[in-house]
Amino acid sequence: MKSGEKEQPGVLRDQAGKGGGPGPTLGRAPSCPHLLPDQGPLTMDKGEEDDDEEAWLQLRPVEPLPSQCCGSGCSPCVFDLYQRDLASWEAARASKDRSLLSGEETQSCPSKLSPETFLAFCISATDRLTKDTYLVRFALPGNSRLGLRPGQHLILRGIVDGLEIQRAYTPISPANAKGYFEVLIKCYQTGLMSQYVESWKAGDTAFWRGPFGGFFYKPNQENSLEQLPWSYRDKTHFGRLGQDLIEELVGSCRRKPFALVCGSAEFTKDVAGYLLSAGLAEDSYFLF
Repeated sequence: MKSGEKEQPGVLRDQAGKGGGPGPTLGRAPSCPHLLPDQGPLTMDKGEEDDDEEAWLQLRPVEPLPSQCCGSGCSPCVFDLYQRDLASWEAARASKDRSLLSGEETQSCPSKLSPETFLAFCISATDRLTKDTYLVRFALPGNSRLGLRPGQHLILRGIVDGLEIQRAYTPISPANAKGYFEVLIKCYQTGLMSQYVESWKAGDTAFWRGPFGGFFYKPNQENSLEQLPWSYRDKTHFGRLGQDLIEELVGSCRRKPFALVCGSAEFTKDVAGYLLSAGLAEDSYFLF
C-alpha cells in the first residue's frame, strides 16, 4: 500500500435479503497494535476511534424490508440470513477482527445454485404466450443442469421504483434439460414483480437463489392401490378447523393418515398442534 492510501473497509457482495447491499469480504485486521522499537503500544486518539466506529457501522448488515420476504416459508429466509449476519458482525466487532466477516461474490451464470446468495442468470429468450403470461428461458453455463427435484422452487429478486421484492417460482423445464431452465410467469396489472418481469428482454440478467422445498414425491411407497369410498352423499365441511374436527377426521381413517397442511403461518402452526394432539407424529404431516 502506498503512503497516504487508506485501507478499504470492505468488498461488496450480492447477499440474499440485502438488496445488493454491502456484505464484507475482508482481509485480516491486526488483532493488536503494532509495537515500535523502544516504545509501548500505539494508542488511538478520539478522532481515530470515531473513524473506526463509523467503519464498523458501515459494515453492519441492513435489516430486510417486509417486501423482501417472498412469504413462501423458504428456509433460510432473508430474515434468517440477516440474524445470522448480524450475529457474525456483533462477534467481529466485539473482538475487533474483521476477518470474521466473510462472503463470496455473486457469480454470473453459475453452475450451482445457492439458497443464501442471489446468483445472476442471463435471459436467453422471452415468449409472450397470452396477454398476461410469459415463458422465460434462462441460460445455464455449458450443458449443465439446474438440478432441481420435483417439489422444489426458486426465489426471484426484483427492483421496482427502488423497492426490492422477492417472489417464489417453480421452473417448468424438464429435470434433465441441459444448458437452460424455463419459468412460466403470470403477470397482474397491480403486481410489483409483474412490472419487473414485463420489462425483461433477451440479454437481460435476473437474480435467483435456491432451491427451496423439502416435500418430494417418493414412488412405490404403497404396495397396493386403495379404493376410497365416494358418493354424492359425502359431506363438505364449511367453517373453522378445530381440535374436535381434526380428531374426528383422524379417527375416521382406516389406516395411518398423512396430512398435508397449507395456509398462513398461524393456520399451519395451529393445525400442526391439533394433529399432534390427535395422535399423529411429526413425520405424519407436512407443512407447506
